[in-house]
Amino acid sequence: MKFFARVSMALEGVTIAFEAIRGNKVRAALTISGVAVGVFVVVTMAAAVHGIRESFQKDLDEFGATTFQINRRDPGNNQCNSPDDPCPDRKNPPVSLDELHAIQNLPEVAYAVARIGNQGTMIYRDHQLKSVGFDAYTSDWIRTDRADISPGRSFTESEDQSAAPLIIVNDTLKSQLFGDSDPLGKEITLEGKPFTVIGVFHTKAGFLKTLNGTGPDNPRAIIPMMTAWRHLSVYKRGISVAVMPQPSVTRDDAMDAVTALLRSRRGIKPGANNSFYLVGEDRIMDIFNQFFGAIFLVGITLSGVGLLVGGVGVVAIMMISVTERTREIGVRKALGATSAIILWQFLVEAATLTTLGAAIGLVIGAVLSWLVKIYTPIPASIPPEAVLVALVAAAGTGILFGMMPAARAARMDPVESLRHE
Repeated sequence: MKFFARVSMALEGVTIAFEAIRGNKVRAALTISGVAVGVFVVVTMAAAVHGIRESFQKDLDEFGATTFQINRRDPGNNQCNSPDDPCPDRKNPPVSLDELHAIQNLPEVAYAVARIGNQGTMIYRDHQLKSVGFDAYTSDWIRTDRADISPGRSFTESEDQSAAPLIIVNDTLKSQLFGDSDPLGKEITLEGKPFTVIGVFHTKAGFLKTLNGTGPDNPRAIIPMMTAWRHLSVYKRGISVAVMPQPSVTRDDAMDAVTALLRSRRGIKPGANNSFYLVGEDRIMDIFNQFFGAIFLVGITLSGVGLLVGGVGVVAIMMISVTERTREIGVRKALGATSAIILWQFLVEAATLTTLGAAIGLVIGAVLSWLVKIYTPIPASIPPEAVLVALVAAAGTGILFGMMPAARAARMDPVESLRHE
């Protein structure tokens, strides 16, 4: 019976809350708006971060769970604050071509693909595109990029080693330079040098690729590594290497083999730090979580401000409600209602106000997230736990800030309350 009695009182508290909203529209609107804004901010940011994280994870899965990169500098720490050694990573040598070949010959390694990125002006007849990005890869690039080439083909190892002037364009570049015509066999000028188109590659959209400019919406091209190395202006110290271990070899074992090889070839003494960085999927995710975690923390702070505004509104509207219903409280107590029953009823009323604000904030956040997903490259999606947290936080705010007026109502003397006019 106690359970059903509490449910009945809760429903009565909800009904009274809606009556208070109708009777105090301005005060209730301010309270609900504050909570709605707080929930809207946190839900929208949670949707964006959740969607980006899922897309980011798909990019990493496509890259390969066991695949790792070799970089000259730590991708997660670009700060150079030390006055004595302002940026020690700058002293690290890049991976040399001899080191690349040695890594490719390790028994633990299936493929090692080098990359250098740059941009330049591309010209085809009277069509000219400036600042078009291009990637220079070794011939096994298709193993780690997982892009499809159709029509056409990729370049071979012998074409790479001979620095053949070949180029593969993506769909966007093909459309902007050639329109609907077949690009195969046609000649593009890049940095004043002629390149023959041998294929069109199609890459899947992903936030990571969109973020670094290699997504399908941007015009982009791929050329052989040695062609760029010998004939184009590329930053050779910016070379990075993607390593895919043999199927029977774990990523950690492959990393250990590469580390031992590079330390030996570079003459690094035992106990000294590496002059290179091996970056796996877990490290990339750590960098992602640190970056977007900071952004999400800002969203939580803004949401807290909104909930605080809503909480102050709860105190105001509930104190007024207690004053206006003093005689009613006296009657209830005279008929046998305990202080706990009165406290419970007013807390339910306060929680109803803030939960209503949270529901409105969730609806607005869901609509905005849908618009972001449709009209931007951010694949926003609201995680179910964000909805639960928003509703619980809103109800908790109502209970926390409604405690003082509810306690005041519960402590009222029934005789004095009945005398209230």
